[in-house]
Amino acid sequence: MFPGTLGAGVVGRALERGIWSYSTVNIRDFALNNYGSVDDEQFGGGAGMVMRPDVLGGAIDSIKNRGKIIYFSPRGAQFNQKMAREFANSPDATYTLLCGRYEGIDQRIIDEYDITELSIGDYILSGGEIATQVFIDSTVRVMDNVLGGGQESAENESFEIGGLEWPLYTRPSVWRGRNVPEVLLSGHHGNIERWRKQQSDEITKQRRPDLIKENDK
Repeated sequence: MFPGTLGAGVVGRALERGIWSYSTVNIRDFALNNYGSVDDEQFGGGAGMVMRPDVLGGAIDSIKNRGKIIYFSPRGAQFNQKMAREFANSPDATYTLLCGRYEGIDQRIIDEYDITELSIGDYILSGGEIATQVFIDSTVRVMDNVLGGGQESAENESFEIGGLEWPLYTRPSVWRGRNVPEVLLSGHHGNIERWRKQQSDEITKQRRPDLIKENDK
């Protein structure tokens, strides 16, 4: 599953250039039986299997430089762009990203290793691998020298500007009878900036009013 999409695009090129690196640990390698079992039934009953602490503990202990351990879970704090920058700019940006499966992992693992729980959204995935790739992609792309457009390219995106991004246009100026807004062709930078701010505010108000509330805090 790795690098998957992380091996392509700007993040893939950053991987090739050594700006970031990763290694994988196969949890099944630490299974305690010949079947490679990593899960068991829940104490107290209930549907779904739980990943065992003795198996996960062995896998985690095998990692010499673990840094902060992050587990992707629906009950975790909502991951956002601000967090991506904080994780990217940490003095020791080394992380162990735990990809859960089944119903989840034994709580004692979370307590034992003081694991940080994060969620990438209010929905359920089959496992934590996709969430891990989302975390890595969004974190790596804000590191220095990753984006081709430089720092300005990253700063003008949705969530970086305090709301959602304005509409974007490129050549041709007329396509299927649809024109690029005249203000963008005017060359008047002040008017362009005001138009973009107005468009961003309107789109954010319509689609993500919660972002306006957050910015008012």
